[in-house]
Amino acid sequence: MFLRFLRFSAILIALSFCLQPAARAETTGKGQDALPKETLIVESGGKEHRFVVEVAASEQQRAMGLMFREEMAADHGMLFVFEGEGDRYFWMKNTPLPLDILFIGATGRIVGIAADTIPYSEAVIPSGAPARFVLELNAGTSARLGMNVGDTASSPSMKVE
Repeated sequence: MFLRFLRFSAILIALSFCLQPAARAETTGKGQDALPKETLIVESGGKEHRFVVEVAASEQQRAMGLMFREEMAADHGMLFVFEGEGDRYFWMKNTPLPLDILFIGATGRIVGIAADTIPYSEAVIPSGAPARFVLELNAGTSARLGMNVGDTASSPSMKVE
């Protein structure tokens, strides 16, 4: 009986090791599918630009961000939601995608844009002004669509004050 228990335990341990690569994939991009998605609208130059964004609201989700992600659809992005407004600092460590990073204040107004960030760079990218939200899009999107500081963004997760 005890030997059966040991064998059963060994099988369970072996299975857990087999499943670990899948769990690792969960944290390196593919599992980001588990993040909530919503539509975000940027109003710029009298036009509305719609994006499907993944919402990173917890500390762990924000820390992972788009790291290890190798591709993203042109009309997609990631929205980082913070508890309050403050100076924000981002970097591109472990991020192979070049990105545009839009810093957005609590009222939904874009307060800063870091365009065409460098993949894998550990250089600090500051918001330059207090921001409550940060939107990451594929590099070149903000220039292509004519987005500027002062434009507005809105989504269900952006509770505008």
